[in-house]
Amino acid sequence: MVEIQAGAVRLVAVDAAAEAAGVRPGLSLADARALLPTLAVDDADPAADAALLAAVADWADRYTPLVGLDPPDGLLLDITGCAHLFGGEAAMLDDLVGRLRAQGFSAVGAVADTVGAAWAVARFAPPAGAVAAGRVVPPGRHGERLGGLPLAALRLPADMVAALDRVGLKRIADVHGQPRAPLTARFGPLLARRLDQAFGAGGESISPRLPAPSALAERRFADPVTELATLEATVASLAESLSAGLEARGEGARLVELALFRADGHVTRVEVGTARPLRAPKALVGLIGERLATRAGGGLDPGYGYDLVRLAVRLAAPLDAAQTDLTGDTDRSLAVERLVDRLGARFGLAAVTRFLPLDSHVPELTAALVPAATVAERALGFAATPRPDAGEPPRFPVRLLGEPELVETVAGVPDGPPVRFRWRRVVYDVARAEGPERIAPEWWKAEVAFTRDYFRVEDAEGRRFWMFRDGLFVREVEAPRWYMHGLFA
Repeated sequence: MVEIQAGAVRLVAVDAAAEAAGVRPGLSLADARALLPTLAVDDADPAADAALLAAVADWADRYTPLVGLDPPDGLLLDITGCAHLFGGEAAMLDDLVGRLRAQGFSAVGAVADTVGAAWAVARFAPPAGAVAAGRVVPPGRHGERLGGLPLAALRLPADMVAALDRVGLKRIADVHGQPRAPLTARFGPLLARRLDQAFGAGGESISPRLPAPSALAERRFADPVTELATLEATVASLAESLSAGLEARGEGARLVELALFRADGHVTRVEVGTARPLRAPKALVGLIGERLATRAGGGLDPGYGYDLVRLAVRLAAPLDAAQTDLTGDTDRSLAVERLVDRLGARFGLAAVTRFLPLDSHVPELTAALVPAATVAERALGFAATPRPDAGEPPRFPVRLLGEPELVETVAGVPDGPPVRFRWRRVVYDVARAEGPERIAPEWWKAEVAFTRDYFRVEDAEGRRFWMFRDGLFVREVEAPRWYMHGLFA
């Protein structure tokens, strides 16, 4: 692979055959072809490489939910508490690297209790006969395994490695244990920090690509499964396990993810959200079934089968036991929320929306359209609109236009209601008008706005409109404009 660097076409990656011929990344294309005239090249595609690395990270989630990216070509896995599930660290490393190689990747790996040590051993330790042989660093044995490696294994910039080499410092053992002050004064603080990170004296965390789940349950299959009925039975069993754990903690799920790991490395993730915390297994299975049915009709392809199924709670919230009444019901709003859950599972959470009241008196800013599953009932309590008295007209129109529309008007007096107006190329004669209702601008937002005078207007045929004059006559504008903002029933 080649790309343009500093005005020259240089190699950024080579395969094993080219490497055996002496071709290395960093060489110019001309020099590389001088070494290997039959060299075939292709343009580098960083975006495609990043997408592939993310896909491999999805696949590596089968070993631990804490998988971080180490661009451009590495992954960092926190396997604390996971290795025993695979027969130990060496067996886990064998399985991981072996599977990647079976998929056509050139992969190496290492296990250590620091990120720096694992990175160094994986990339610079000499190859061994077995996949994991010599690549598991026992705790406290960093010096034995790292001392003979080149300084580039400390993740230092190339110019710093070259500067160290010029003074005779070539391997990690040459700088480890030496006085830090002279090294820091000459080469900067990065060298000391990388040494501390590699040997465990300095902290370095892994940033997971996906947030760690609140709870999870998974099932591995000796033989991959392809039937949807088997998947549904497995999901039901996993939901039972999750429900017991959530109940013990007094929590319910708000966002649940089903991950289906295919035998060929492809991972399918299905998410369902709930309007309120939920832990009833049947309800969870029903929502996931809705989502699976949608995916099955639109491209759920089991391929050679799934060998791992995982059900994880991505977001949890407190859920207390509910008191039922004599009819067996708990909450009348529960049916509506369950409908929201089912529609969200079928069409996606973003497709089911509701209006969230906002703290504003400007009509078009009093509410926002948001996903219904994200709105708590307590967020709606302050916005209860009082009903008008019997015989009184509604204060606000049934239909509010998305944006106020400009109207041409004729008024009897400059600051009075219109007697005739043209809207959408139609002329209306005003029979009666009521107002004004004055709404001042929100001056604290530092936006340029004028005072609005709203009128309820009825034409000669009984149609009723909600209009406003934008700006106070003379005091704010010389000639205020009129706008249509809504329609009454």
